[in-house]
Amino acid sequence: MQSRYITPAITVFDEQGRLDPDGNFRLYDFIKNSVSGFVVMGSTGEFFSLDMKTSRQIIQMAAEFPREGIKAYAGTSRMDIDECVELANYADECGLDGVMIISPWYFRLTDEGIYTFYSQIARRTAAKIFIYNFPERTGYSVSPEVCLRLAREFPNIVGLKDTIPDTNHTSQVIRQVKSELPYFEVYAGYDNNFAHNVLAGGDGCIGGLSNICPEIFREWMQAFNDNDVQQISRYQQKVDGLMDIYAVNDPFIPTFKKALQLRGIIQSDRCTPPFSSLATCQTESILRILSRAGIEINA
Repeated sequence: MQSRYITPAITVFDEQGRLDPDGNFRLYDFIKNSVSGFVVMGSTGEFFSLDMKTSRQIIQMAAEFPREGIKAYAGTSRMDIDECVELANYADECGLDGVMIISPWYFRLTDEGIYTFYSQIARRTAAKIFIYNFPERTGYSVSPEVCLRLAREFPNIVGLKDTIPDTNHTSQVIRQVKSELPYFEVYAGYDNNFAHNVLAGGDGCIGGLSNICPEIFREWMQAFNDNDVQQISRYQQKVDGLMDIYAVNDPFIPTFKKALQLRGIIQSDRCTPPFSSLATCQTESILRILSRAGIEINA
């Protein structure tokens, strides 16, 4: 049974808060032999705090990285449709494999409003578009019916990242959209929903924990490829335990960066303002969670 795991990559900054190209390349190099691809400037990549100039620099970085068979995508989410289209077109021009776009937040949109947003973008870019559904952040959900309507009308709308704890919503998208359009890719947005997604007929997961321990997700994918039920169960339980990392700090992005610093992958755990570094007790919690999962610490 085939599956994919895509990493929504963190964005690495130096201690002065400047974009760190070498640090980002080290992260991409760390994950590239374990996952199917990576997305820059998703939620984990702090897209919401990045100006257009920095966003273009990150897209260019991802395009310049020697990917050696894995795919690279860019989150090009903006409240301003013109900016969203500009970044999507730039990602496409740079040779990335697609873009991931969350629907507007702050005010709830109707189904017609969601359709209007994505259709206006799809008409103005040749980039392959993945709808990003994250109701906890937008205040509403993109329905299976809207996904199907958009995918039917626009061939460049090719998939969905469904960041929603309710696996039933994802299953409905799989049943309603993939049954008619098999090329439409449906990914879970929570790491612990990977197995359910694949078993339900989806494509896998775009999950943040693969920044920290990509080797675990390589083995989990291999278990699916081998139809090894015992190993699938083993890694489900391991990932269920690792989900505790998300609760160390809200938001979780400083936690991920500290974990990667502890593993010796990045030098700085600096985030964009107003996010701050973790307290010592939080770092100790990360160490306990990683140790419990048998993850090597190099710091």
